[in-house]
Amino acid sequence: MADKSTGRAFIGSFTSAGGRGIVAVTVDPETGALTETGFCDAVADPSYLALAATETRGTVLYAVSETSEGAVAAFDIRGAAPRPIGGRVPVCGAGPTHLAVSAGHLLTANYGSGSVSVLPLESGGEPASASGILQHEGTGPDPDRQQSPHAHQVLPDPGGRWVLGVDLGTDSVLVYALDTGAGELTRHGETALRPGTGPRHLAFHPAGRHAYVLNELEPTLTVCRWDAEKGLLEPLSEIPVLPEGTEGPSYPSEVVVSRDGRHLWAANRGHDSISVLALDASGERAELVTTVPCGGHWPRDLTLDPAGRRLYAANERSGDVTWFDIDPGTGVPRRAGSLAAPAASCVIFA
Repeated sequence: MADKSTGRAFIGSFTSAGGRGIVAVTVDPETGALTETGFCDAVADPSYLALAATETRGTVLYAVSETSEGAVAAFDIRGAAPRPIGGRVPVCGAGPTHLAVSAGHLLTANYGSGSVSVLPLESGGEPASASGILQHEGTGPDPDRQQSPHAHQVLPDPGGRWVLGVDLGTDSVLVYALDTGAGELTRHGETALRPGTGPRHLAFHPAGRHAYVLNELEPTLTVCRWDAEKGLLEPLSEIPVLPEGTEGPSYPSEVVVSRDGRHLWAANRGHDSISVLALDASGERAELVTTVPCGGHWPRDLTLDPAGRRLYAANERSGDVTWFDIDPGTGVPRRAGSLAAPAASCVIFA
């Protein structure tokens, strides 16, 4: 185990592509360097991870199993390697790509089936059977990627009153209310984005009044106003995340906002870069500043460390996690090191 001055993090990966499941690492507080301490391959394709506090076990780690059957699993992280708590729990949806914890419930975005699942959490952190499934509806203009709904992300809003679901297949973001008694989601509203953009992930400004939707099918960012009282997401503008004239296909994957709300970063697969955008004081305007190499190939995930000083890119196809020191003035990342991590898909800090 790490001492108290050393941080911890966990790397998700695709076991079907040679990954070792969930890899536990320590984080050097001075350099940001990662050092592996152990791994757990108890579930297939734990591509996305989340953490939550429990009553009896401290912090528990949750993972999706991004398979056609679709499941989640919980892990005890008090040792050098994660240990399963119970077994796989079906989410009653196919290909879950994202999960989040809200009000004592585990939520999953099921890409394959285009649905969002709700699983109540026991006092020890174990997920119970799915109590609610909300099915998305609709299509988009891309015949290959938007023939049906594809829920890609689910997350609570900063105030915890609403839950948002980003759907790549329907070019929309849905807003739900979570009934904690019944363990079910109720559709509250739906925000349509430009057809064919394929929204993938969303991040909120720290002030909570704006949100930024990163689009996968077109390398753009949609800036939105968020009304937490009404549960209303309003698109304001759409800007490119790659320089004009960029050639070749690119599929943006993750969006991150700085702790002070001055900078935004987006990972771009294909272009294999990290885009740096400047945000104005209101958070309502974004401008592309530059792009830097991601340090590998096919950056599936981008994560800010707890101190907000470094970015970590999970480069899936080159099999590594690369970290960057961030210039606090410009927001431009500078490569500082990397750790081999086959088929890496995400990084989360404990």
